[in-house]
Amino acid sequence: MIVGRKNAGKASPFLLILISVGCFFATYNFLTMVGHSRSGDGSRKLLGGGDQGGAASFGSGSDPSKRFHVALTATDALYSQWQSRIMYYWYKQMRVRPGSDMGGFTRILHSGKPDGLMDEIPTLVVDPLPEGADRGYIVLNRPWAFVQWLQKAKIKEE
Repeated sequence: MIVGRKNAGKASPFLLILISVGCFFATYNFLTMVGHSRSGDGSRKLLGGGDQGGAASFGSGSDPSKRFHVALTATDALYSQWQSRIMYYWYKQMRVRPGSDMGGFTRILHSGKPDGLMDEIPTLVVDPLPEGADRGYIVLNRPWAFVQWLQKAKIKEE
């Protein structure tokens, strides 16, 4: 004789409501995303293109060549170099757009030694953290790199 559960095959109403609400949100988000991408200019509006008078525009009436400075921390690893090239490419694309407030660009290289991108991307080489100071959390090099950059940079204030 097989002894089974008394409520086998029945789902609780709470579980059914929870699944229904989850499916609703997933469907709503998917349809919103598809509708936004089909409008054609959604990504251009987010990037500051299209209607320059819109709220997503970069234009602000200030000196567009000096408003925002882009700083990027990087290592001498191949993957980091690839990311730096891509980011610098898109920085240059956005900087030339009408109304762009993109100022300078600095790649902060925290490996302590120059690499092959020095001539291609504006780069400042800073010292890595002393041995063992990161306690195994290697991304602590990034805030230390920014500290050194701010100490070495000559920032003109208004």
